[in-house]
Amino acid sequence: MLDIIQAAEALSGSIATIAMTFSIGLTVGLTGAIAPGPTLLATVNSSLKDGWLAGPKVAAGHALIEIVIFLLIVKGLAVTMQQYSRSIALMGGLALIAFGILTMRDSKSATMASSGDGSYTNPYLAGFLTSAANPYFWIWWLSIGSVLIVSGLEAGLIVAAIFMIGHWSADFGWYLLVSSSLERGRGLLSPENYRRILGLCGIFLILFGIYYLGSGIGVVG
Repeated sequence: MLDIIQAAEALSGSIATIAMTFSIGLTVGLTGAIAPGPTLLATVNSSLKDGWLAGPKVAAGHALIEIVIFLLIVKGLAVTMQQYSRSIALMGGLALIAFGILTMRDSKSATMASSGDGSYTNPYLAGFLTSAANPYFWIWWLSIGSVLIVSGLEAGLIVAAIFMIGHWSADFGWYLLVSSSLERGRGLLSPENYRRILGLCGIFLILFGIYYLGSGIGVVG
C-alpha cells in the first residue's frame, strides 16, 4: 500500500512538473513570438499571398533552426552550464526582467504592418532566414532560452523537450492567429489588442524573471 502511495505521489509530482514546464515554455515562447521583428513581418507578408497557411509554414522554418540550437545545448553546453546553475539562474532572471521591461515599453507603439518586402517568397525559408539573421533571436537564446532548457534538463531530457514543445506551440499558435487574422481582414487582431497582448507578455517576463532570481539566490525552493 505504501509503495502505491509513493508511486502515486511521484506520478503526481511528475505531471505537475511537466504541466508547469509546458506552461513556462508556452508563455515565454509567446513573448518572443509576438515581439515585432523580421519573422513576424515575414508572416504578415507571406499571409497576404498564401493566406492562413503562411503562419504555420513560417513557424516551421523558425522551429528548424531552434531544433539545432536545442540539440547543441543538450549535447555540448548542458554539462558545463549545470556546473554554474545558480549564476545562470541569476543571469537568466535579470535577462527575463530586462526583456520584460523592453517588451512593455515597445508595446506602446508596436505594429504588425507589412514591410512590403517580398524578398522571401518561400514562407519556410522566410521563417528560417529571418530567425537566423535576427540579433534579438540569438540574444534570447543565449540568455533566456538556454537557461530554461538547462533548468529543464535538471529534471530530465523529457522535461526539457516538454519546454520546447510548449515553446513551439506558442510559435505555431501565434503565427497561425496572425495569418488567419490577416486573411479575415485583421478582425481578430486589431492594433490595440496586439499592443495589449504584448504588454501582458512583458509583465509575464518580469514575473518569470523575479522567480528565477529567487531560485538563484535560494529564495525559491
